[in-house]
Amino acid sequence: MTALRIDSLTKSIGDRMLFADVSFVLQEGDKVGLIAPNGTGKSTMLSIIAGDGEADSGSVEVAKGLRVGYLEQTPSFLPHQTVEQYMAEISVNAEDWNLADRMRSLLDSLRITDLTRPMGQLSGGQVKRVAIARVLLEEPDILLLDEPTNHLDIDMIEWLEKRLARQRITLLMVTHDRYFLDRVCNRIIEIDAKALYAYDGNYDYYLTRRQERHEAQNAELARVRNLLRTELEWMRRQPQARGSKAKYRIDNFHDLEARSHVRRQDTDVALTMKGSYIGSKIFEARNVSKAYGDKVILRDWNYIFARYDKVGVIGDNGAGKSTLIKMLQGIVPPDSGYFDVGSTVRFGYYSQEGIDFDEKKRVIDAVREIAEVVQIDDKTSLTASQFLCRFLFPVPDQQKYIYKLSGGERRRLYLATVLMRSPNFLILDEPTNDLDIPTLAILEEYLSKFKGCLLVVSHDRYFLDRVAEHLFVMNGDGEIRDFPGDYSTYRHCLEEERRRQSRDEKEVSPAPAPRRKEKPARLSFKEKKEKEALEQELPALEQEKLALEQAMSAGDMTPDKLVEAGERIGALIDLIDEKEMRLLELMEKGE
Repeated sequence: MTALRIDSLTKSIGDRMLFADVSFVLQEGDKVGLIAPNGTGKSTMLSIIAGDGEADSGSVEVAKGLRVGYLEQTPSFLPHQTVEQYMAEISVNAEDWNLADRMRSLLDSLRITDLTRPMGQLSGGQVKRVAIARVLLEEPDILLLDEPTNHLDIDMIEWLEKRLARQRITLLMVTHDRYFLDRVCNRIIEIDAKALYAYDGNYDYYLTRRQERHEAQNAELARVRNLLRTELEWMRRQPQARGSKAKYRIDNFHDLEARSHVRRQDTDVALTMKGSYIGSKIFEARNVSKAYGDKVILRDWNYIFARYDKVGVIGDNGAGKSTLIKMLQGIVPPDSGYFDVGSTVRFGYYSQEGIDFDEKKRVIDAVREIAEVVQIDDKTSLTASQFLCRFLFPVPDQQKYIYKLSGGERRRLYLATVLMRSPNFLILDEPTNDLDIPTLAILEEYLSKFKGCLLVVSHDRYFLDRVAEHLFVMNGDGEIRDFPGDYSTYRHCLEEERRRQSRDEKEVSPAPAPRRKEKPARLSFKEKKEKEALEQELPALEQEKLALEQAMSAGDMTPDKLVEAGERIGALIDLIDEKEMRLLELMEKGE
């Protein structure tokens, strides 16, 4: 059944066209990721679909009886409202007697416990979590999510990821979180060069098909340009052949000429900047401690940065990640201890707060104020305009006033101003927020080859896997764990540690003293049989789940089969959890 139909949707702001004649359909149970470059109106489109904005033309049709829930990229609220008052604004069934319990359960899962606290006193991450709880509490049939993972720590992202993957719901979302897309979505819609492409499958499948499409487009473009050269020679040789008999060939020449000018920005852009020289002495932290009242950020921390170190910093919101990187640069002083920085170190700092550009300036003028010429390496220099082209700002866009840029475009411009100074020690605080996927891919490629040190705070697991060689794990207790590997390896090891710890606790914990005249608890014959059955069932269920996940990634399933497989995976996860818990109970009881 069709849940949502978008037909010829068009929207412009002033003389700027965001999107034109966009059409697509969502069937019930579709979980769709919408991918497009910054500045192409993704957030505006979601707002129109939700009924909060108006299109210039076209229509949005929601199936009768279906309710739409909408999570804005930046949730709106009244600062004096308490969390409870904000949550109470939702529209739900008045006979939902469990509403209060469901609300508290959702907020508790999202680590929001004080319902009397004013919304204006919450951090950006807390506001986002409360907004997520509110839209989930509504239990909509169609859910629209605009960058749902922004400002969330990794644990909260994974909580939301699992919930949406299991839930039977129609979903349309905009996000740059590629692991989130891969694990939640069964369809991807891409808007590229004002054309729309749809792929039935997850993000991994989309990447494969997109590469094939680009290769086909490049081959077609090469063929067109070869034909154009032939036709151009004919045009030059035949000044008299412009009668009616040759008109079709002249028209064909002009058509080929237009088609030959097609270019894809993302294939023409690459960062090849070289960091300035960095010596053997980089950076050393000696017995550094920092606390705010009872909140300990660091306790006697010692670390020596090696040349070309690439470190990812992870931890819950409030663990002190941003404080750590500000301390490294001397922006925030330590309570005790000190930092010893090498004389050749040249910091480049991309802060979470961003930069205050002069809104009335054009993009090109803001960059020229920093440098007219940017030195890329020992042999290459670029003008400010050429440099901006490498950051997906073509010449026409360089003439835009900064106040007209989208949030993602501002972030991209900010990143350009950081890198154009040729730093050799990059410190990036949440660089992936608001950047589109093409920009992230370019940044990842650059950072992976960066000849300098890198320290990056990020909740983007895909990004961390691409650029970080080891991790600083901040658990909020003043200690920093240095893990030698990427995020996925860390997560795997953490799960293994938890399983091993759980087993060890069960082995060493003393059994309760038996009551007098009572025999120790033993498994009954029936329970022994149940335990044996569970030990056989669990591997089979895990194998079925793995097979379904691989089948979904292969991209051969129909939309109905994808929905069916997603639902089965959700059911299998619940069943595996239930059976593992029962098996642990039986193992604990003993034979």
